[in-house]
Amino acid sequence: MVQPATAPGMTVENAKCLRYAVNGEMLARQGAMVAYRGSLQFERKGQGVGGMLKRAVTGEGLPLMAVRGQGEAWFAHEAQNCFIVEVDPGDEFTVNGRNVLCFDSTLSYRIATVKGAGVTGGGLFNSVFTGHGRLGLVCEGNPLVIPVSSQYPVYVDTDAVVGWTAGLATSLHRSQSLGSMLRGGSGEAVQLMLQGEGHVVVRPSEATPQKTQQH
Repeated sequence: MVQPATAPGMTVENAKCLRYAVNGEMLARQGAMVAYRGSLQFERKGQGVGGMLKRAVTGEGLPLMAVRGQGEAWFAHEAQNCFIVEVDPGDEFTVNGRNVLCFDSTLSYRIATVKGAGVTGGGLFNSVFTGHGRLGLVCEGNPLVIPVSSQYPVYVDTDAVVGWTAGLATSLHRSQSLGSMLRGGSGEAVQLMLQGEGHVVVRPSEATPQKTQQH
């Protein structure tokens, strides 16, 4: 049973849904609103996360909508698990556009080339969020948040990575030993290596070709 909102902004309603108590403006993925109450207006945004560049290069994009007014709205996407990332002033969070659900209007985003991520499912471009506010994300299953240190780099499957914090450098890593275990493939497994100080968010699921096309 939904209880009255106790504060403005974004909160986790349950594992599959985020609630946003709107008092002004916020931004969300088009089609992600599942219910609302109050005096709210929904307006399509032009390019959205990724913009024309990402769509031209990868055929992907995430159309956004602005939600304005006073009221409450609930957001979800294909019953995927929802969670919130806090972006602090001076920090940034790099995320795959397919995982974005909604975010505060105080956050801004830009497109950045992800070194070493131009492989199937990983995407060549990601969105980098900066500013101060909350970013609502979705992924299949409960996300793993793995600390990264200079002594212990982390290797992630490019189909499973959701995003990472500032200060982490990315590069392509080929693992012959893992590749030798794959049947019907090229015999070479590729991961994204993250080095530095920070955290990486990984979903416990890999994108299938069908899912990738749908997103």
